[in-house]
Amino acid sequence: MGFDRRLIQHFDWMLFFLTAGLVSIGVLGIYSATYEGAEYSGPWVTRQVVWVLVGLVGMALAFAIDYRHFEQWAYVFYVVALCLLILVPLVGSFGGGARRWIHLGPFSLQPAEFMKIGLLLVIARFFNRYVPAEGYGIRDILIPAVFVALPAVLILLQPNLGTTVTLGLLFLTLAFVAGLRLRSIAVLSLLGSAILPFVWARLQPYQRQRMTSFLHPDVDPLGAGYHMIQAKVTVGSGMLWGKGFLLGTQNRLDFLPEKHTDFIFAVLAEEWGFVGTIGLLLLYGALLARLIVIALRARERFGLLIAVGAAGMVFWQIIINIGMNVGVLPVVGVPLPLLSYGGSSLLTMMVALGLALNVSTRRFLF
Repeated sequence: MGFDRRLIQHFDWMLFFLTAGLVSIGVLGIYSATYEGAEYSGPWVTRQVVWVLVGLVGMALAFAIDYRHFEQWAYVFYVVALCLLILVPLVGSFGGGARRWIHLGPFSLQPAEFMKIGLLLVIARFFNRYVPAEGYGIRDILIPAVFVALPAVLILLQPNLGTTVTLGLLFLTLAFVAGLRLRSIAVLSLLGSAILPFVWARLQPYQRQRMTSFLHPDVDPLGAGYHMIQAKVTVGSGMLWGKGFLLGTQNRLDFLPEKHTDFIFAVLAEEWGFVGTIGLLLLYGALLARLIVIALRARERFGLLIAVGAAGMVFWQIIINIGMNVGVLPVVGVPLPLLSYGGSSLLTMMVALGLALNVSTRRFLF
C-alpha cells in the first residue's frame, strides 16, 4: 500500500506549530530554571531534548496509523498501561515521598502518565459504541467508571493525587460531551464527595500539610506553606515586563523549589512578566481552540471524542498547574503541559496531540 499524499496536503500545520512552539518555550524555561553558569547547566535540558525527540516519534506514530484502528486496540493500550501501574509498587523506585517511577537506565518512566492515553481510548470507544437515546444516566456509565476507578486507586496508592484528579476530570469531560444527563452530574458530584475521606486517608502527611496550608500558607511559611509562598513571590516579582532571560532572582538564588517541574510557570513569569505570561496563555488558548475546531469538524463520533479528550488533558492540567503557581489551588504535583520537565508527561501529551492531528487530517480522506 503506497503512502497517501493527502496526509501531507491536509496536514494540520497550525496544531503542529503550536505544539512545537510550546515545547520550545518549555526547553528554554527548563534551561533557565536549571542554569548554574556558562560552563554547566545540569543534565535536565539534555534529557528533555531527548524526550522531545522521543515525543516526536510518538506523535508521528499516533498520526501515521488511521485513528479508527486505535478504537480496535483501545483495550490493549489500557491493559498494558494498567499492568505497568501494577508493576510500580513491585519494581518502582521511591523518591520524594512516593513510589511512582520505573527506572530504565538513565531515564525513568511514570506509568500513571501513560494511563491517560489508555483511558482516553477506552472511554472514547465506549461512548462511541454505546449511545442511549435519552443520554447517559448513572447506570449507563458504570463500565467507564470502573475503567477510571481501577487505575485511580493504584495511582492514589503511590501516592499521586494530581494524576488521580486529572484522570477523573478527563472522564467527566468525555462523559459530558458524550451526553451525560445533568442529574447524573449532580449524583456523581455527591459520590465524589463521599469518597473524599478515603482519598484523604491515603495521602502522605506532607501531602495533607500542603492541602491544609493552601488556605493558610503563612501559618508554616518555612514548612508546608513554603512552596506556595515562594511561587507567588516569584510570579509577582516579574511585574509587567519581567526581569529578562536568566535574570530571575528568585530562581537564581534557589528560593523557588521544584522550579523545572511543578513551578516552571513561576520561572517564566519572573523572567517574562505579566506581558510574557499573557502571551503564553494566548498560545495555550490557540492550541485549545484548534483542538475544539478539530472536534467540531470530525467526521464521526470516535474522532470527536479523541479531540475533546486531548483538549481536556491540556485544559485541566493548565488550570491546576497555574492555579498552584499563583496560590489559588493546592500544590498537587500536576505538570504544565509541554513545558514542565518530565519525559513521561511530555511523551503522553505529544501522543495525545498526535491523535488529534490524525483526526484533523483524516477527515479529508473519508
